[in-house]
Amino acid sequence: MSENWKLNFTMPFDVHFSLPVQNYTIPVLEIEMLAIFAVTQITHFFLSFAGLPKLVSELLAGVFLGDAVAATFIEKYASIVFRFVNQEILGTISLFGYSMFMFLIGVKMDPSIVFKTGTKAFYTGALAMLAPLLFGTIAQLAVGQIWNLHKQGHLQIVFVLTTHSLTSFPVIACLLGDLKILSSELGRLALSSAIVSDVFGTFLTSVTTMAKVMDHSIPIFIRDLTLLIMYLFFVVYVARPAMLWVVKQTPEGRPVKKVYISLIILLVLASGLLSNFYHFTLVFGPFILGLAVPDGPPLGSTLVKKFDVITNGVFMPIFTTICMLKASPHDLKFSTPLEKANAVVVSVIVISKFLFVLIPPLFCKLPLKDSIALSLIMSYKGVVEMATYSFARDSKVIDFEVYAFVMATILFTSITVPLLVNVLYDPKRKYGGYQKRNLMHSQYESEIRILACANRSDNSAAIINLLDTSCPTKENPIAVYVLHLIELVGRASPVFISHQLQKKTLTNYSYSENVILSFTHFQRENEGATSVSVFTAISPTTYMHDDICTLALNKLTSLIILPFHRKWSADGSTVESEDQTIRSLNCSVLETAPCSVSILVTRGHVKNLNSAASKSETYRVAMIYMGGKDDREALTFCKRMVKDSCIKLSVINFIGVSENGDDDENHWDRVLDNEMLKEIVQNNVVGNGHVRYVEEMVRDGTQTAQKIRAMANDYELFVVGRRYNVKSTQTVGLDQWSEFPELGVVGDLLASSDFVSKSQVLVIQQQQTS
Repeated sequence: MSENWKLNFTMPFDVHFSLPVQNYTIPVLEIEMLAIFAVTQITHFFLSFAGLPKLVSELLAGVFLGDAVAATFIEKYASIVFRFVNQEILGTISLFGYSMFMFLIGVKMDPSIVFKTGTKAFYTGALAMLAPLLFGTIAQLAVGQIWNLHKQGHLQIVFVLTTHSLTSFPVIACLLGDLKILSSELGRLALSSAIVSDVFGTFLTSVTTMAKVMDHSIPIFIRDLTLLIMYLFFVVYVARPAMLWVVKQTPEGRPVKKVYISLIILLVLASGLLSNFYHFTLVFGPFILGLAVPDGPPLGSTLVKKFDVITNGVFMPIFTTICMLKASPHDLKFSTPLEKANAVVVSVIVISKFLFVLIPPLFCKLPLKDSIALSLIMSYKGVVEMATYSFARDSKVIDFEVYAFVMATILFTSITVPLLVNVLYDPKRKYGGYQKRNLMHSQYESEIRILACANRSDNSAAIINLLDTSCPTKENPIAVYVLHLIELVGRASPVFISHQLQKKTLTNYSYSENVILSFTHFQRENEGATSVSVFTAISPTTYMHDDICTLALNKLTSLIILPFHRKWSADGSTVESEDQTIRSLNCSVLETAPCSVSILVTRGHVKNLNSAASKSETYRVAMIYMGGKDDREALTFCKRMVKDSCIKLSVINFIGVSENGDDDENHWDRVLDNEMLKEIVQNNVVGNGHVRYVEEMVRDGTQTAQKIRAMANDYELFVVGRRYNVKSTQTVGLDQWSEFPELGVVGDLLASSDFVSKSQVLVIQQQQTS
């Protein structure tokens, strides 16, 4: 290219430029990207307070940088940047990003869910697709006669009718993630319904596309159909087995080799190129290839980790903004019959979809607010619909006026639906404490139901040891529900598995096998005294508390046991690892749980109470008592331990020397505390070696800390109440040094790195009824 070659470009604002293309292509591209990201991030900073997803910010960036704002107020900037010829480069980049986005959606998507969904999800998904298509067709025929539309107008309305009737799984999954209800009951129902609707829509779109090609040319139709069948055959019988082979060749816990990742990305590019040959969209091939990738670790999760950040963080904001830039507000005139007909048909589609999606959930007695929220979610439109309309606009399938209106409806739904769903649906509402589900209000001789959560397989030993200390017997049995929590990576939809322990094949998910085997052995050792049910929840860590609380609610458990987020060395001297996501999970469960919650801190090697050597030894337990409902709950748990002669329980009551009983609420708490302690002293035969009761007088928190540190190595297990935000003489001053508020003041002291001990610590919070 000659250096003297210039581009004479006349702008719509009568601004003339003579610019060297080779010198300004990259700077202008950088300015465009910088402008998109700056407007998107600034807008999202303010809109996030209202609970709006980032998609809204990206759409508004297209509005601000388009004809509506930038072209009006910053005329020269808009002329240079978003009217320049290298906008094609920006469009190419965004299109490549969208292809990668659809490939990753295919990787995360599990089509087999269609065959596993219940009738409610199936009928909801089917009606979400078929009802608007039927009523939209009737409306299209009616407005065609009223306004006497020409053939091209009819074709545009049919295209909008088909596209707007779809409910896209990627769009719904992104919305539920933004609303933080992906793992809720409503979220799972919406995901299942969306995938059913998406399968219907994909089949209909494919048939329509092939019919259009056949109508144009029979030879081309035969060629395209042959290529499509060959490609599907290659994906099913070559690509899928090859990827399964890669999974088998990758050792557990080791990364997938880079050469395999590179080959898969080359296949993605080739599949997009092949899609053009058989007249499908550019993203059809990558999406189908993504479905062939085994979801989850190691392959699916590796692909998502490597490419999800740059795809959703860089390419997709550009793509979304570019789609919105193409829509000019000046085209929204409603002056032609086509524009009026399009508005009527779209309105009929939206209303019919909303009303008919309500029928299955209401018929299944879902609450009205939840049903309305589900209808709103299924009516949501997002990036997939935008891409379809953008491709149609570029290929002149639809006019600019039609494109501007449908983009305006997408912007409207992207704002209103999240706001309304947040008002209508609160996943925490069902956890409200209307019933007493705690240890204190459980009948003493009845079965105690406990939900034990394991983030890692090595949590099992500590939990089993704690359950052994509760002395399960045939007269006082315990039902243990074990929930193995696994982070969702490389999948779009959460998975909840109920394992049948009586079957030889434990599960297809090998990473739960160790947990299952450990608790199966525990059940056999306590035959008749315990019953164990094991579950696996694969979901994002942000939403794992929904899985825990829902299972606790459904199983009517009295106590949840959570592992602490720190992992100590075998000798308990140093902290090996610390997982803040587990800590956030524990805090979320403490806030929303429908029953009592405990956090188990494990330091060093766990002593097996069922071993022959351990049965001849004494297991020493200290209950640090200061009063309050959490301490009473903890003491109730300790009362179950005294039946085992190998366990020696010490109830250490710390009494503040300056306590006063002026407060009526404190006075009532003191009465309950005294009754609880009286029962321990009088009925549990203190002095026979099994139970020891000690009173310690303390002036302040410093003296309390000194006395607790002095007994650091005297016990194998400390049991304390959380007593969060409880002000008392015994702990005054200690809260200023508290590192982990979820453990309470005393629990934090016992779990701190400065507290040199190998003892386990159990912190209990009684069910919150507010």
